[in-house]
Amino acid sequence: MPTPRRQRRAVLAPVLGLIALGFCGLVVLGLVGNSVGATGVVVGALCALLPVGPVVATFLWIDRWEPEPPRTLLFAFLWGACFAALTALLINTSASIVVEQALGSGSGDVLGAVAVAPVVEEAVKGAFLIGLLVFRRREFDGVVDGIVYAGLVAAGFAFTENILYLGRAFTEDAGAGPVGSVLAVLLLRGVLSPFAHPLFTAMIGIGAGIAARTTSVAVRIAAVTIGFLVAVALHSLWNTSASVPGNGLFLVVYGFVMVPVFLALVAVVVWQRRREQRIVASQLPGFAAAGWIVPSEVPLLASMAGREGWRAAVRRRSGRRVAKAVAEYQAAVTELAFLRHRLARGTVGANGPAWHVEAVEAVRAARARVVGHPEALSVAIRHHGPPGWAPPPPGPPPPVPGRATW
Repeated sequence: MPTPRRQRRAVLAPVLGLIALGFCGLVVLGLVGNSVGATGVVVGALCALLPVGPVVATFLWIDRWEPEPPRTLLFAFLWGACFAALTALLINTSASIVVEQALGSGSGDVLGAVAVAPVVEEAVKGAFLIGLLVFRRREFDGVVDGIVYAGLVAAGFAFTENILYLGRAFTEDAGAGPVGSVLAVLLLRGVLSPFAHPLFTAMIGIGAGIAARTTSVAVRIAAVTIGFLVAVALHSLWNTSASVPGNGLFLVVYGFVMVPVFLALVAVVVWQRRREQRIVASQLPGFAAAGWIVPSEVPLLASMAGREGWRAAVRRRSGRRVAKAVAEYQAAVTELAFLRHRLARGTVGANGPAWHVEAVEAVRAARARVVGHPEALSVAIRHHGPPGWAPPPPGPPPPVPGRATW
């Protein structure tokens, strides 16, 4: 049972975090408003909402196997939109002024965009991922989690940055009229490259995901460092292509670097999601043997199609509230499966056994809520698994995990 002190800390820390991020957001809003005016902020914010919705929805879709806590996902977005954006804005502006004074007119903006901004922006975005690795390791299972958190941090950062650029396009008419200027920027940043920032920061997310799955300190440091360097390199190359006059270099970088890297990231996501499915499927027979779930639920829990079909059937018969209870039960089972996999690999740490007890209790509690709606469980008996699915061979009941080493 958590102590009163831990309970107070669990409530107070998020509240203080939200207050701090809200303050950062207000400061950013004030700085952007000072640059583009109130009308520019409104126009920029309304237009920036258009690309951020699909981007965030994409990363939430990737996160379907084991949905991360909504509060943590919200913090990730706000970290990027508020703290990271404010920090980057202050440091980038200061660095550009220093470079301008040292090297002469015109050099500050170019060198700032190519050499300073990529390092600063990826560092402040990546800091959130490092914080999760250090303070919330239980919520960090691997590469998919790293990509999801990185994507949401970067989506928040890009949202604030887009407000600035779109607002500036509206107020600093470049000859095409305010509407034409805004549409041009929106086409470039919201249609052609809405995943630019998430793509860069996802490299750090992949490194952090690898670090979460190893016991080697050297591998952890190397994975995060390499991910950061790749993120900075991609970011710098992107900014360089946009800074050089003409469209030739930009089109080359876009078509021959960014698109292939993006497709490679998609391939990594597909590969890792299938890996997660195999992990869950391999654990379920043992869960059934231990009595944590029932055998009729194994085929439904072992695939995304089976889970969605189960929830859809329950929603039709018993409504959304019962379907939500089934979804929470499915998520608790997945969390336990991933935790047991990490325990077997020895990557959880000294808290592993205690976390295992809590995870088992979470499964039982979630199932108890579903048991309150018998129709939800009877659906599992009648509902067949997805076409082509074959359950893994049954295994012995899972042993009680021992104390894992860091």
